[in-house]
Amino acid sequence: MKPDGTALSRRTALVLPLAAVASAAFSAVARGQDGVNADTMTVAGVLAYLGVMPAAIVQGHPKSHTEGAMHGGAPDGQDQYHLVLALFDAASGARIETAQVSVNVMGLGHIGGTLLNLEPMKIADTVTWGAFVKLADRTPYQLSFKVVLSGRAKAVPFPFTYTHS
Repeated sequence: MKPDGTALSRRTALVLPLAAVASAAFSAVARGQDGVNADTMTVAGVLAYLGVMPAAIVQGHPKSHTEGAMHGGAPDGQDQYHLVLALFDAASGARIETAQVSVNVMGLGHIGGTLLNLEPMKIADTVTWGAFVKLADRTPYQLSFKVVLSGRAKAVPFPFTYTHS
């Protein structure tokens, strides 16, 4: 119900609680990681924020909805997660909206990994990058992001360690 007494649309009534859940999950991701600020990192003047949330948060959207269709749709099954990386210029705080982002996901102590290209996502007029991944073990994962920015000779690496609870 709006403050003026009129009813919210069905879409708004669904989107607002989901946005609140996604926001809480994104900001609470550090609880699943070791160390202080384990979800942020600054490398070569680029500030990165990592978010890891259950894919179930987006599974409730219909396939025709923007979030329901992103990355080909949320995968079914257990242990599916949505990786999200937000990038900023560390000096100015300006959001970086043009980049190529990939991640190598590897369980610590395992050989090899899963290489994923993250897709840009525009939600609420902001750009982040994301992909779905299966994280079945409760052991630490090495999430080695590689960010390629135009005008830079070298990719910027962001080696996060993530353990979900």
